[in-house]
Amino acid sequence: MIIVMKTGAPRENAQAVSDRLAELGYQVHPIFGVEKTILGAVGDPSLDKVEAREQILGYEGVEEVVFISKPFKFVAKESKAAKSIINVGGVEIGGNEVIMMAGPCTVESESQLMITAEAVAKGGAKILRGGAYKPSTSPYSFQGMGVPGLELLKEAGRRYGMKVITEVMHVRKVEEVAKYADILQIGTRNMQNYELLQEVGTTRIPVMLKRGMTSKLEEWLLAAEYIASKGNEQIILCERGIRTFEPYTRNTLDLAAIPAIRNLSHLPIVIDPSQGTGRREIVPSMSLAAVAAGTDGLLIEVHPDPDHALKDGAQSITIESYNALMPKLVKVAEAVGRRMAEPAVAIG
Repeated sequence: MIIVMKTGAPRENAQAVSDRLAELGYQVHPIFGVEKTILGAVGDPSLDKVEAREQILGYEGVEEVVFISKPFKFVAKESKAAKSIINVGGVEIGGNEVIMMAGPCTVESESQLMITAEAVAKGGAKILRGGAYKPSTSPYSFQGMGVPGLELLKEAGRRYGMKVITEVMHVRKVEEVAKYADILQIGTRNMQNYELLQEVGTTRIPVMLKRGMTSKLEEWLLAAEYIASKGNEQIILCERGIRTFEPYTRNTLDLAAIPAIRNLSHLPIVIDPSQGTGRREIVPSMSLAAVAAGTDGLLIEVHPDPDHALKDGAQSITIESYNALMPKLVKVAEAVGRRMAEPAVAIG
């Protein structure tokens, strides 16, 4: 359940409520806002929540006690008074700006990354994407450059004024990747790797959680709950397509997830049309549709020579296609009352 304290109520009131809830068998997670304090209380289903509510309502400073029937508590829409905005070093995801995150699927070389990073930054990207560690269905496929790739990503982000998002694949790699990345990405194959989710939950670095390729919305949000329950509420959801019976596209991009998540959670949501379709010729159209549907950001694969890319060239758009897409995205964003982020300024 959620306990909302009155505006201006002193922290002593919230502490008294927290102490009583702990006595009743609940784990309490306070959220201290500018005006209000909210207490999230999680307990065993066998606990008498009605009795607890009646007791807590009598405490000084308590404005409201709300039951949450959903299995996820911290990421539920009801747990916060407003939509979450995730601040990534000054870049806000979830606000009025639609944030472009672009770059190569995989870091292949310094020249490939720097050419791409410069182009996407000039085009308006605020966040550089790129894989240093890459999961592959085949053990013989390119697995990424590892630490040298991370070093190149950090340098490219510094050089062209962008934050960096990259995937972390194993619990033992979280500390290492966190040294270089501004956002830790959890890929579709790891969405239900609960040990990994809990580990990134102990960090205070923003986490992008991609939807599992066969996951329901509730399962996706429960995975986010694992991260939030460990204290890290800086979570960005990413819809990257789900596996259906249709073979024409690599996945079926579920744009209905955008308004659905809005009804279920306060977390921001971004769209990955590259993984979501697997076909570069479809990426621009789905990007425009995603902005129209209300996405908070786009995660797009861009490559200077996708026909010769080491990974996922079929779904990577060219720099020319990216440059042609950006003005269209600006117009669609304006049409729905949003705006695209201004171009990044390169620094030497």
